Amino acid sequence: MHMNSAPHLLNEDRADFERILNDVLRKAHDRPDLAAVGERLNSEQLRTMALYATAPIAAAAAAEYEHYTKVREEARSPGPSVSVRAVLEPDPGTAATAGAGLTAVITVLLPVLAGTAAVIFLLVGYLLKALSRPPAFADSLLAVGWFFAAVTAIGLMAAAVGLLITALRNSSTQLPAETPTSGELPDEVARAREAWRHALLERGILPYLRAALADPGADPAASGPAASLKHLPKIGYSRPDFSSPDEGATAGHRPSFTSPDFTSPDFGGPDHRPE
Repeated sequence: MHMNSAPHLLNEDRADFERILNDVLRKAHDRPDLAAVGERLNSEQLRTMALYATAPIAAAAAAEYEHYTKVREEARSPGPSVSVRAVLEPDPGTAATAGAGLTAVITVLLPVLAGTAAVIFLLVGYLLKALSRPPAFADSLLAVGWFFAAVTAIGLMAAAVGLLITALRNSSTQLPAETPTSGELPDEVARAREAWRHALLERGILPYLRAALADPGADPAASGPAASLKHLPKIGYSRPDFSSPDEGATAGHRPSFTSPDFTSPDFGGPDHRPE
């Protein structure tokens, strides 16, 4: 049993197939082998027939397509060595980032804590000063409260400056992150894709279109699967030849059967014995 396997195009690659097909049909009159487009079969009929025969046409470039999808998958999924290296060899900027994060936390917490202490000491100090006989440490509480108020003001200014510097740093590093090659493929993937597209064009689409135009029995009105697949070599499983018992019997002599002759025994009296 012989089998020819037709590759199943992924959805993301069907756009390339249709793009190549449309480009060929659009420039058909520039190619001598496709100059007959429009005489018996127009571009739309040929396009519909070719789309029905996508799998058989793609089978002509099966090797290139398999290589292309393999290389693309390898490029999309990085190897485990990358993650292991990232764990064993951390980025030198990690320590600096951690230090910057600790500084940011201190810068944010310092005004909050100092402001809370200032409110408490000032409130208690002024309440004690409102008594008829204020204690001697009321002035000390007020001094501590104003000290924490000054620390709060300095901390707020430092936090504002830190936020401004962080925003400027992020804006400067964000531009290169947005401009990487979006839409560009790695060199190996791009070469594999170009090889597949070239093989699909030269060994799949063009031979199919030439065969469809050269077939005088092609019905322009029947641009369905049956009309499209007959221009391509048969792809699938070949049916083994089985012969029925009647065919073998006609080739030779049929065996003949004869029924055995049964004779009934002769029964008689004691005086009559069988001969």
